[in-house]
Amino acid sequence: MLKKILIGLGIVLIIIQFIRPDRNESNDLTYDIATKYPVSEDVAQLLQVSCNDCHSNKTEYPWYANVQPVAWWLNDHVVDGKRHLNFSTFTKMPIAIQNHKFEETIEMVEKKEMPLADYTYLGLHSEAKLTDDQREKITDWAKAQMTYLKNSYPADSLVMPKRQGPPPSE
Repeated sequence: MLKKILIGLGIVLIIIQFIRPDRNESNDLTYDIATKYPVSEDVAQLLQVSCNDCHSNKTEYPWYANVQPVAWWLNDHVVDGKRHLNFSTFTKMPIAIQNHKFEETIEMVEKKEMPLADYTYLGLHSEAKLTDDQREKITDWAKAQMTYLKNSYPADSLVMPKRQGPPPSE
């Protein structure tokens, strides 16, 4: 009985290798954050190694992204990351949302919630682990962009619009 279960499981594992999610490799930079906001080389490098795999239209996939079900799990991370913040489509958003995304970036980096612990877990993507100095560079950069927005746009244009309807259910 156990032998039949293992054979069945092996067949399923082989079959799922042919069901692959789309890859996040368009690298369309039309609305990239760098088209509007200055990004120094050191901040760009930090964003590249610590953020862009999940928060841009260009993911650098590791070898294990070719193995199912790992690829599905990675794809879910990328889709969710881009849903929250996509540096490749950043300037397409209204100014108030851009301002809010800078604020969220500061919060997430300062609280060490980004990059996600499971992104650097077990030594994977060790270059993505941010030191306190690197975190400060990113937050200082984001704060400078918020100051630029504050000095360039009317205050009411930087306020997030109130949501209509009932609050989202949890």
